[in-house]
Amino acid sequence: MTGTFSSVNTALTALRYQRVALDVAGNNIANAATKGYVRRSLVGESMEASHVALWSRYDGYGDGVGVASVNRMVDPLLDRRVRREEAGLSYLQTTSTALQHVDNGIGEPGPNGVAAALSAYRGAWHDLTLNPGGDAARQQVLSRAATLADAIHTQVNNVAGEEADQRLRLVNVVGEINTAAAELADLNREILAADVNGSDTSTLRDQRDALALQLAQQAGAVTTVRSDGMFDVTVGGVDLVSGRQAGTLAIATGVTPTGDADGNPITFQIDLGGPTAVPTPLGGEIGGMHHLLSDTLPTYRAGLDQVVRDFADTVNAQHAAGYDLAGNAGGAFFAYDPADPAATLSVAITDGDLVAAASVAGGTLDGGNADLLGTAGTADADYQRLVNSFGSQVDAVDRQRANQAALTASIQASWEQQAGVNLDEETVNLVSAQHAYEAAARLMTAVDEMLDTLINRTGIVGR
Repeated sequence: MTGTFSSVNTALTALRYQRVALDVAGNNIANAATKGYVRRSLVGESMEASHVALWSRYDGYGDGVGVASVNRMVDPLLDRRVRREEAGLSYLQTTSTALQHVDNGIGEPGPNGVAAALSAYRGAWHDLTLNPGGDAARQQVLSRAATLADAIHTQVNNVAGEEADQRLRLVNVVGEINTAAAELADLNREILAADVNGSDTSTLRDQRDALALQLAQQAGAVTTVRSDGMFDVTVGGVDLVSGRQAGTLAIATGVTPTGDADGNPITFQIDLGGPTAVPTPLGGEIGGMHHLLSDTLPTYRAGLDQVVRDFADTVNAQHAAGYDLAGNAGGAFFAYDPADPAATLSVAITDGDLVAAASVAGGTLDGGNADLLGTAGTADADYQRLVNSFGSQVDAVDRQRANQAALTASIQASWEQQAGVNLDEETVNLVSAQHAYEAAARLMTAVDEMLDTLINRTGIVGR
């Protein structure tokens, strides 16, 4: 049968349990604004009844309550979805931001862009057609041509500057990835050890989840959970973290440790017990940067180089067909390095008398060739197509980013509903635990009064 003091123990277990409930609710409230904090939930269990001897019967009605566990309110599938969508958003944000920078630098349409400079350049040839012998008109042609070359140089420098920024950022992000991978492996080890000795690992798990999310955002990393609870992380299908071991991600070729280009395609490798090449394309920030540096920006620069090459060659050919003020055949009007036309375009002559405006030798008042030079080539249309194509790409990426941002926000809202702290709910839990604690204390008082009556107010032994 139950002992007289069993109710005291029942009340004691209730006090202890409700104190833990107060602690859990208080901790949730305290961390309501903590980024990455996962709400804790207290799970109780009825205390197991006493085991009595054979042929005996336990006539009690419970031995109180105990703490079964304090759970983190996580959904592994939802966590995985959040990491996947965040990786996609980081990729598109990185790409969109860089393309917007380049698009702003192109400045089309605008008074300082290449299109405006090209229009002014053609206008100078038209003015020279009307006054082929005028020194001012000839100098204006050279000045407008130099302005056109400068506008092209500005655009090239803008693209090159963005490439340099992306390379340097790539080096920095790779370093951050390696730091996060090492910390995650350390947390794997700490959590495993803490689980063995029964310590609470909730905070460590929050930190590990945050690192897994960071790796997804930066490298498109995929995290899987082992049967023993440790995380494995892969980048491009190659192990970066395996249990308690962390590998090192490195830029194998394409970018030097100082952020300079080495002239080779950008490749990656992970060293975890030996170097392993990482297949591309990748996700996350480094995936976006890799795509920008390997495809998008080089493609635009190549297109601009082709426009400049075709334009300069056409103008030079037409200029060579005319005659200068002294009656000599015209030479090259533009000069450039065939390996880098847009960045090196320059006006080949500085003397206005050498401008081959005439279409016949000795025709000092003839502006026939100047008229042809004013319309030579298809640079206007070619450049417009190049810029329009780039602008369409910028718009497409921005739309994708907006759509991905909306999807990610929706998934994050689901995660917050599952794992985030709801202050209204925690307040209810807090009040409930407080009243339950008061009730348990009242039970303890009632039992104490009963025992006092039993001990001090019954019987005459000892009087």
